[in-house]
Amino acid sequence: MAESTQIVIPLYPGVTHLDFTGPHQVLCRLPGVQVVVASVGAKDIDADGLTFGGLADLAKVEHADVLCVPGGLGATEAMLDEPYMAQVNRLAAGAKYLTSVCTGSLILAATGRLRGKRAACHWAWRELLEPFGAIVDESRVARDGNIITGGGVTAGIDFALVLAAELAGEETARAIQLTLEYAPAPPFDSGRPETATPETRVRIARVFEGLMPDRRAAALEAARRLETV
Repeated sequence: MAESTQIVIPLYPGVTHLDFTGPHQVLCRLPGVQVVVASVGAKDIDADGLTFGGLADLAKVEHADVLCVPGGLGATEAMLDEPYMAQVNRLAAGAKYLTSVCTGSLILAATGRLRGKRAACHWAWRELLEPFGAIVDESRVARDGNIITGGGVTAGIDFALVLAAELAGEETARAIQLTLEYAPAPPFDSGRPETATPETRVRIARVFEGLMPDRRAAALEAARRLETV
């Protein structure tokens, strides 16, 4: 790893905070790494009842060695937010690694850089990668060249450990995992559609069903914009 590696996490309204705080907790412990959390205009970002302030101005971040885009319900609007996407595109152009967590991969896809590439996403929304020409990967962490993407929300910690091993070596990543006592042992085997009960799947499907039309429309519009560039 280079003596100084800059990881940039570009936030937007409606981001899911664990999508970036999970990876941040891992990545900020890497030697020789600076993690920059930024937003358009350095505006405070509200996320699930928490407010994140003291952010960098995304337009003033000169470069990203690693670009890490988090997901969230706000990704629907972020894909079509021209000022935000302009900065994501700018930083992505010079990044050594393009990465994301959850529906952050939809934002990466909206830059056109996932065409023909395997990418992970939250299980409920991963089909929306297809209009961008991305290849849906159901893995918890997917890698295709310099593109490393995590699945839904908590997969961000797994993703971050994979990235940590890439940047600083496996032993360093293992040490960080031990320091954080990351040894998941959930009380229910309900973290994937394949293992959740039918009742749970139906309950969550009803929630997401109402959100899908707007998300699909946004993905199709973002994909259309790529075709006209």
